[in-house]
Amino acid sequence: MKTTQNTTEFKQKALHWANQFDVCCFLDSNQYKDHYSAYDFVIAADVKEELKCNSGNAFEKLKAFYEKHHQWLFGFFSYDIKNEIENLQSNNTDNLNFPELYFFVPKYLIACKNGRPEVLIGTDSILSEIDNYCIEEISNSIPLEIESKINKNQYIETVETLKNHIIRGDIYEVNFCHEFFAKNALINPVQTFELLNQLSPTPFAGYFKVYNHYILSATPERFLAKRNSKLISQPIKGTAKRSSNSAEDEEIKIQLKNDLKEQSENVMIVDLVRHDLTKSAVKGSVKVDELFGIYSFPQVHQMISTISCELNPAIHFIDAIKNAFPMGSMTGAPKIKAMELIEQYEETKRGVYSGSFGCINPNGDFDFNVVIRSILYNSANQYLSFQVGGAITYQSDAEKEYEECLLKASAILKVLGVH
Repeated sequence: MKTTQNTTEFKQKALHWANQFDVCCFLDSNQYKDHYSAYDFVIAADVKEELKCNSGNAFEKLKAFYEKHHQWLFGFFSYDIKNEIENLQSNNTDNLNFPELYFFVPKYLIACKNGRPEVLIGTDSILSEIDNYCIEEISNSIPLEIESKINKNQYIETVETLKNHIIRGDIYEVNFCHEFFAKNALINPVQTFELLNQLSPTPFAGYFKVYNHYILSATPERFLAKRNSKLISQPIKGTAKRSSNSAEDEEIKIQLKNDLKEQSENVMIVDLVRHDLTKSAVKGSVKVDELFGIYSFPQVHQMISTISCELNPAIHFIDAIKNAFPMGSMTGAPKIKAMELIEQYEETKRGVYSGSFGCINPNGDFDFNVVIRSILYNSANQYLSFQVGGAITYQSDAEKEYEECLLKASAILKVLGVH
């Protein structure tokens, strides 16, 4: 074990070093203090064993994979794994073609806590290999032409249609998303991620490379974590733009905290998460640790609530993930009806977007994020995509919802050179 002189420089070199392999995963807390995070960042590289499958019995396969190896696993769940949990379908267009579930046991694993990198899998010589690694600077050569799957008028029309479903009593809330994309996109994924992570550092950021598929994520949201026998979920509902004027910024923060519309959106999802956790909990142990907490990030303030429970010892931790998936913040309430309407009104298959990626440790503790504020890229067909969305309720103003979508997209557009 050793302390590097410059953690930031080591982190950058480690990411570029890991990126030389066909598969790697980098999870970064960006120095955000969190009760549940075990490390400041972790980097897993190269494949010892891997599991790749689509929905059907993916969770059972993952359970068997974990039981066989009892080792660190890194991977992702695509949103469309929902189809094996409920009687649902995903028939919308998909130009990214990610696997629906992917996990791997890494050959190398480095974790950093308090500026001290440690090799968890592999030999200590990796640290000096990383220290001496030479970063090759390659700029993005071709400007991207970003298109939107639906225009503003179509978006507003769809929001009004969804509000009619709410008036009819089909749902209380639905998360409606739409896609921005670029064809013939030539990017340097690792450098694009670094730009995104600099511009919008968030506590659950990450870079995931699986052969020709890349997730470049600046997500602020935790889906589900397990620490010993405790499960923790932290849904986000409620967004407000930051101001460069500190007094005005503080005022925006207070307004968000007291905004009844944002509170009602948030509490609906809190109830949904409580219901999801109940399926895996020791009876009577589900509790709301924090309601309507306001947290600040470089681009936005967010309203975040924390719900926890004790995991029933009779339930496998992977079934606990299944019982809560997909996350309520990205679906709506009631969940199944909301997912049916998402399929009906969205134009693009969600795939990894609004799914989750993270890691499981050998003891069965895990931490998974929500894939939002993320660029998805297929380097084989040069298709780049990112989606944005928001919660639609009876009180939603379609125009303001559209503006909120653009706010959520702003950091990504900036990174991709679109102003």
